[in-house]
Order: sequence, then structure tokens, then C-alpha cells
Amino acid sequence: MKSNPDTGAASPEAPAETHAETERPPESEAERRRRRAVFLRELAEARELRARVQPRRTKERRMREALRMRTFRI
Repeated sequence: MKSNPDTGAASPEAPAETHAETERPPESEAERRRRRAVFLRELAEARELRARVQPRRTKERRMREALRMRTFRI
């Protein structure tokens, strides 16, 4: 029995094909670390840019963080 595209019923082969497309080979540890380093570098750049664009918010955030740190000191 063939599937009808109008009903949305898929043939038994369709899930296997889509699974093969989404399945990736396991990435190496070095590759994962490299991607993570790139992400963290871009995140730091974005934070620096935001600090330059919104200095008032940055100052308020630093002050709140300092107050929070003082609260838990012995």
C-alpha cells in the first residue's frame, strides 16, 4: 500500500531516511573543545560590546554583584 501525500501518512522508509540525515558522527573531544572556545570567545566579545553600549547598566550590575559578594563573606 502506497502512502498518500495528502493524508500525511508516511511510508515505512521515511523515518529511516530522516534519521540518517539528522544522525551525525560522534565529534572528537578536541573538536568539541574548539567549538566551545569559539563560543566563549564570541560571548565575551558580546559582553564587552554591551558594556560599552550600556555603561550605566553595567555599572549597576557590577555594584549589585559586589553587594552580593559582600553579603556572603565571613
